[in-house]
Amino acid sequence: MYKIFIILILLNCLSDAKDITPLYKFHSVGFVSDFVLNENKLYVANDMGTIDIFDFKTAKIIEQISLPPLTSSFNKIIPADILSVDYLNGKLLILSVGENSYRNVWIYKNHTLKQIINEDKKMSIKKARFINDENIIFSTIGSDIILHDTSEKYNVYDSHISDSAMQDMTLSLDKTKMVISDESGEIKLIDVKTSKILNIYTGLNLDNVYKVAYSNGTIITAGQDRRVGVYQDNKKAYYIKSDFLVFCVGISPSGEIGIYSSGEQSDMQVFKIKTGLKSNRLIGHKNVINQIKFIDENHLLSSERGHDVLYWKIK
Repeated sequence: MYKIFIILILLNCLSDAKDITPLYKFHSVGFVSDFVLNENKLYVANDMGTIDIFDFKTAKIIEQISLPPLTSSFNKIIPADILSVDYLNGKLLILSVGENSYRNVWIYKNHTLKQIINEDKKMSIKKARFINDENIIFSTIGSDIILHDTSEKYNVYDSHISDSAMQDMTLSLDKTKMVISDESGEIKLIDVKTSKILNIYTGLNLDNVYKVAYSNGTIITAGQDRRVGVYQDNKKAYYIKSDFLVFCVGISPSGEIGIYSSGEQSDMQVFKIKTGLKSNRLIGHKNVINQIKFIDENHLLSSERGHDVLYWKIK
């Protein structure tokens, strides 16, 4: 009788699942690499050297920040490819590729663009995020994490944490912890203040983990092995098997709802983290999904390796 009851619940969950289309789109001038939302402004970074600033209510570009162009090896003027963007207290943190493929780091404030790290430092930074008004965290391709003090212009630490190439880095909501993924399939939970490794998670992904999402003690992974790994505090880890490479994942602020890129058509599958049960599917992307960020428990933004950022309501 109990098994029949469980089957009926599962069938009911599946019958309630539906396909959802985006509420609207934000169309950038270049291919989107990263974005950040603050109140009613969406800041979108792209490969054409601009941060497109959208009015979130109208989905129209209201301002544009342009980085200085580069000169290629063939003496052609080309735009600077922007890799990541972050926002804190009226400031934008911008990471871009320089002429020799090393990185430039900028801070934009009060309509002024200031370079704080140039490519002469020969840094291969993959992602840059604000920790507070003075400190920035960098993750590099070579699996180094660097806490940089902008006021004193020095590195608080520069720690090498893996012999495998880094894939992704994400912060907790309070910015005291970070989660790192690499090509080995290992996931590391790290203290931001000290760079101490707090925990290493293994066993769910067999190799390359493209993306990680972290909130409220729960980690979700996007694996090349077509697995969505779920690690939870004081609970048994599990994975969901997808039918295609999983390029991206997202998690709600409560840590109760997960989402992952699914299938060759770049759909997104919503699931309950506690049970692993799938629910609604989000359809509308046309290219490989590279960012999924929740706004709250019911709304999220996602981008693809194309011109669009999509806004969704998932319930």
